[in-house]
Amino acid sequence: MPSNQNPEQIARDHIDKLLQQAGWAVQNKNQIDLHSGLGQAVREYQTDTGPADYILFVDGKPVGVIEAKAEQHGHKLTAVEEQTAEYAAAKLKWVSNSQPLPFLYESTGAITRFTDARDPKPRSREVFSFHRPETLKEWLDQGCSLRHRLQSLPHLNPQGLRECQEIAINNLEDSFKHNRPRALIQMATGSGKTYTAITSMYRLLKFGEAKRILFLVDTRNLGEQAEQEMMSYLPNDDNRKFTELYSVQRLQSSYVAKDSQVCISTIQRLYSILKGEELDSSLEDINPAEQLTKPKQPMPVVYNDKVPLEFFDFIFIDECHRSIYNLWQQVLDYFDSFLIGLTATPDNRTYGFFKKNVVSEYTHEKAVADGVNVGNEIYLIETRISQSGGKIPAKLQIQKREKLTRKKRWEQQDQDETYTNKELDNSVVNPDQIRTVIRAYQQNWQTMFPGRQEVPKTLIFAKTDSHADDIIQTVREEFAEGNAFCKKVTYKADEDPKSTLADFRNAYHPRIAVTVDMIATGTDVKPLECLLFMRDVRSRNYFEQMKGRGTRTLDMDGLKKVTPSALTAKTHYVIVDAVGVTKSLKTASQPLITKPTVALKDLAMGVMMGAHDSDAVSSLAARLARLNQQLSPADQAKIKNLAGGIPLSQIINNLFNAIDPDSIAQKACEQAGLPSDAEPSDQQCQQAQAELVKQAAKVFTGELVNLIDSIRRDKEQTIDHLNLDTLTFSGWATDAQTAAEHLTQEFADYLASHKDQIEALSIFYDQPQRRRDITNAMLHQILDQLKTDKPKLAPLHVWQAYSQLDNYQGQQPISELTALVGLIRRVCGMDQQLTHFADTVRRNFQTWVMQHHAGNPYKFSEEQMAWLQMIRDSIANSYHIDRDDLELAPFDGQGGLSKMYQLFGAEMDTVLDELNEALVA
Repeated sequence: MPSNQNPEQIARDHIDKLLQQAGWAVQNKNQIDLHSGLGQAVREYQTDTGPADYILFVDGKPVGVIEAKAEQHGHKLTAVEEQTAEYAAAKLKWVSNSQPLPFLYESTGAITRFTDARDPKPRSREVFSFHRPETLKEWLDQGCSLRHRLQSLPHLNPQGLRECQEIAINNLEDSFKHNRPRALIQMATGSGKTYTAITSMYRLLKFGEAKRILFLVDTRNLGEQAEQEMMSYLPNDDNRKFTELYSVQRLQSSYVAKDSQVCISTIQRLYSILKGEELDSSLEDINPAEQLTKPKQPMPVVYNDKVPLEFFDFIFIDECHRSIYNLWQQVLDYFDSFLIGLTATPDNRTYGFFKKNVVSEYTHEKAVADGVNVGNEIYLIETRISQSGGKIPAKLQIQKREKLTRKKRWEQQDQDETYTNKELDNSVVNPDQIRTVIRAYQQNWQTMFPGRQEVPKTLIFAKTDSHADDIIQTVREEFAEGNAFCKKVTYKADEDPKSTLADFRNAYHPRIAVTVDMIATGTDVKPLECLLFMRDVRSRNYFEQMKGRGTRTLDMDGLKKVTPSALTAKTHYVIVDAVGVTKSLKTASQPLITKPTVALKDLAMGVMMGAHDSDAVSSLAARLARLNQQLSPADQAKIKNLAGGIPLSQIINNLFNAIDPDSIAQKACEQAGLPSDAEPSDQQCQQAQAELVKQAAKVFTGELVNLIDSIRRDKEQTIDHLNLDTLTFSGWATDAQTAAEHLTQEFADYLASHKDQIEALSIFYDQPQRRRDITNAMLHQILDQLKTDKPKLAPLHVWQAYSQLDNYQGQQPISELTALVGLIRRVCGMDQQLTHFADTVRRNFQTWVMQHHAGNPYKFSEEQMAWLQMIRDSIANSYHIDRDDLELAPFDGQGGLSKMYQLFGAEMDTVLDELNEALVA
């Protein structure tokens, strides 16, 4: 650049270059040629108020004006907007223009600002460069601007949307109407951020006539997941899928289709497209927050005529808390688009980037209260080496292993080597440390999940790919399982990671998956109930995202498909911390239940009587939220009735709101008569919190608390995650034997003391010849009264005690009812040893059939035997059978009562009576 050029001329040279890049023909006022392409930028064009720096012509017509300033005036560009508007409204020489020009620019060549005068309240915004002539022509042909169209979006139909999604969309559209360029949607993991985004996209395309929308992700698997959700999305006002209505392209190369209405891309790929470079697709598998090798100086994004700055009207940024900074921010700065961030875990930088325009704030606590998420418990595994490291003495033969090839060799240790816990599984591998952790989990998972027959779906977070391999081998050995039981789900896995992930989500195997980062964030595995951390993380946000893998809710049917022994819906998940990750992060890493040792009833009574501290209220709300996942409609109705028509979900919400900082601050301002934006004192906040908790607790009465506690005792099991154990002995201890004897004696005493009040017990004890008169309803009467009077005498609990005393090795009862029958028979002396009732019924059935055949020339036919076996199985499950039961499954499918009468004739009732008596003898 010649040194004698003044700053204004230098700026115009830069502006000329930007215009030419954007497809404009830059011309002097004396060399105008309106036929040289679609758009011309004419310098020093004469108006009745003086020469304009540039007048823009499209298709032979003036459409805009550029006011050029020297670069040092970049911070003053807004001050010359009025001057630009004067030129836009001026009379142009040689042109009959009756209306002001709509497109206004101010530029220094380094900074450019743009105003669309057709907007409802025209406001300038900074843009990367100039828009292309084709774009300005298209905008004019549309008649009104995008921001004008956004003013008339129709009312949102909330059908099929959660309340949090409805609020987010309505607030986002209100943000658009106020022309706010950036908006943040904060929604807890599992609450449907992507579904919310797609609903918003659908409305913007259909009603806002948006030309093209970008859904931006930072890992390939998040893009694939978003594409799947779009393919399955069905609007509530159209019976066609989203991808049938609109063209969706997931970018997998540098090619971007011009007719795509929705593009899905990783930010890494979009950066490479703008730079015109080839992308190593493996980089799309690593999220920016975890990328270890980054360029020291970000290479700048340059103008790309294939993907100009106006290419996208809206950009939705998934997991925006980690993809809007440093190298990647320039990708977002390039486009002249509305930016919408999606995240569960924003930090201060996130709030700052989106200018504190938070259109949705849906926290994990709120999601738990609404039943959208489940809470967690923390179980600690601590070992000496994982806490303190170790020491390798000199002059010993030690083994070395290459990380990649895993080739091993032996060599002598030259000198003493001390390693810290931070070096574990990086420079030093201690197989026994890995084994100790895995063995502790193998020995204690049933403590975490009582009554389960199979290991809950577990995700282990490993430090490196090599560490993951070591963990997998150890898991298979310690659990004595095969390859299918535990698999690796990382980008370097030998098997197809997508297939393994699908199996982990939908199939019985694998029970345990090991990952480094692939399913740390954004990937749904709803049946996941346990997260085992063998890797520490420094980032609070990343830890919250990793925890989010366990928060998804799942109903009982869905959980039983992959975990058959589950008896309820997914109620919570467990964090197994083997590296101190929950201790190293002091914020937002604590469980909602901070008082796990306080009984639910005591928490509720305490809050009812005036306790208003956050720990008590949070623990009560979280415990009620967990119980809410297990309630039947009948239970819900009972609670709602006693609560004066308020459902349990609303009670939980009120409790969480009572300790919400924003609600407290607002209440404090109201009580103190302060402005809503004032900062109340700590004392005022404490008084406000006490008042809010008091209002939320008004619903509680002694009767309601007792009802909730009674239902809780039937639904919940106590799980002790606080007392960690070390295996020192395996076998029956004297104390355990004594406890079993006390429990069985207490059960026998209870039955004996109630034999005169409960009809079935009276028959069992005193009139065994009338056992055929015991009905299923009578047995349920015993079971229900036992649960109410003595919850600790639950039949399955007492069964375990008798199992110890009788050294019972048989199968476990299939239900509490059949366990109860077996226990009563044991107590009454009908069985000398604990016996599974189904075994008794089968044995008695065989005896009855043999006796019938021995004393009677008439033998049962094959068809008759099939019916008799169905009756046998029915009695084994319900103790007694009546005529009416023959009209129910499985008998109804074989002809019901009429079919049995056809098979047995007048002997039918006799056969039923004999079986009712003989099989339970």
